[in-house]
Amino acid sequence: MTGETTDDATVGNNVQAEAPFYHEGAPQAFQRLWTPHRMVYIGGQNKPSDNTPAQCPFCTGPERGDEESLIVHRGRTGYVIMNLYPYNTGHLLVCPYRHISDWTEATVAEREEIGELTATAMSVVRSVSHPHGFNLGMNQGEVAGAGIAAHLHQHIVPRWKGDANFMPIIGRSKPVPQLLGEQRDMLASAWAIHVQEPGD
Repeated sequence: MTGETTDDATVGNNVQAEAPFYHEGAPQAFQRLWTPHRMVYIGGQNKPSDNTPAQCPFCTGPERGDEESLIVHRGRTGYVIMNLYPYNTGHLLVCPYRHISDWTEATVAEREEIGELTATAMSVVRSVSHPHGFNLGMNQGEVAGAGIAAHLHQHIVPRWKGDANFMPIIGRSKPVPQLLGEQRDMLASAWAIHVQEPGD
């Protein structure tokens, strides 16, 4: 039976390998979407080596220029930055300047401004990219999916009809058709216009 192949199993050297479970009508589990830029993140090259502010990208980012750090807007207690490894085009993060890890550690002023920045970010992204909806959320702790668990950050993920649902976006790579620097420039310009317009 060596080398014999059946519909649901392969037999070789008296070892049988069962075919993976597949439910009729479900999408294949291993459709491939090549996103080699994410290997830097997956391989850990850009991940902090510890939880200190010196290693934290959300602490060191504001120390550099906006274009270099992909910062869209700086507020009083927090700022808005492009996600370097986005789930979708225009994926933003709202971060406090302080190196805190939990929503309960944020001051009243920080909570209020994170809310204000989130609302403004949604309006700005709508004016630039016209999404049909958003996913908003904070992952608190590594077990909850936080990539940088040591520094609080809120995700703002634009969504369009027909794109993948939220779980595959988190679990797998997704193509981003526009360079992050170009997105940052467009959003920063739109943000400046938005805050100058009264009544928004």
